[in-house]
Amino acid sequence: MTQITIDAAFDSGNIEVLAIDGAAARLAIRKDHLSDFYQWFHFRVTNCAGRELELKITGLGGSAYPDGWPGYHAVVSEDREFWGRAASSYDKDEDGGTLTVRYTPDANLAWFAYFAPYSMERHHDLVSQAALELGVEHRVLGRTLDGQPIDCLELGEGDRQVWLYARQHPGESMAEWWMEGALDCLTDSADPVGRKLRQLCRFHIVPNANPDGSRRGHLRTNAAGINLNREWESPSAEKSPEVLAIRNAMDETGVDFAMDVHGDEAIPAVFLAGFEGIPSWNEAQQAGFDRYAAILERRTPDFQTRLGYPVAGPGKANMTMSTNQVAERFGAVTMTLEMPFKDNRDLPCEVQGWSPERSAILGRDCMGALLEWLRG
Repeated sequence: MTQITIDAAFDSGNIEVLAIDGAAARLAIRKDHLSDFYQWFHFRVTNCAGRELELKITGLGGSAYPDGWPGYHAVVSEDREFWGRAASSYDKDEDGGTLTVRYTPDANLAWFAYFAPYSMERHHDLVSQAALELGVEHRVLGRTLDGQPIDCLELGEGDRQVWLYARQHPGESMAEWWMEGALDCLTDSADPVGRKLRQLCRFHIVPNANPDGSRRGHLRTNAAGINLNREWESPSAEKSPEVLAIRNAMDETGVDFAMDVHGDEAIPAVFLAGFEGIPSWNEAQQAGFDRYAAILERRTPDFQTRLGYPVAGPGKANMTMSTNQVAERFGAVTMTLEMPFKDNRDLPCEVQGWSPERSAILGRDCMGALLEWLRG
């Protein structure tokens, strides 16, 4: 029997082939450039039709979030449109921590990833299509270290300044799938929620805040190995031009409401993280956050408030993070939205787990919640 072949030399690809034996392979994830972070993988397997694949991804005990592997199932696609789940199991004692993925493809190519990839080509399609819609303006906020544009879409005639931005951590690709749903709502001239939001707000939308990390197949960092969501207190053109460009643009417009969209490796739920612990925290600002969370929880069973991150004590907020820095800098209601890499424990889907489709639906739900929040 001939060997399978494994490739990752493409947009967002990431894997190292250690050994191949027939339809079995031993693999490892490449670290982010100039960084010790690693967790994102994306590769294709060929010469595999009808063969039971056994793919062992090793050395995961040293990955960014080892607690993300138990209960996790790799995503797989044979047409790169529909992403399902391949049966996977994690053994922390095997070869430094090993995820074993088993799958039998019908086709001769199968694509595996940590989550459904959102390519830079699809990003450019998203931006171009949105920019064609009536009332949508496009501008480039700056350039990345690799020379890529930091795209921003602006729309709406209202006074409320709303910033939506995603993929500071590039491996959290569900965040740009969320952007598809949000933009579909906001740019659809027949959608009453989008129409009313455009009357009330001026939107500034950055679908991908870290194009370099996305293209390079990073989990968490940009081309310089910098975690952008730890740069918001003092961003620099040398290390974090992405954050510098976005924060400078925010200074120009002001911010009333901001959502930073992410994915969480370990927690099997959708949740929000707030700005508790910032120096200027006040009850009115916190009430705005709490009310938005309550509205979103009522509007969709995919959102909950029981699971999430520990809340910072008074004066203990990490001011290098965007949600805290923007809340402090502008007195805005800000939040980090987290979606799971695994599945929603409250509403599981055996075939797909958490998926691109559910991410996009959540984007629409978040816009509906924003309208209700503004009108309340």
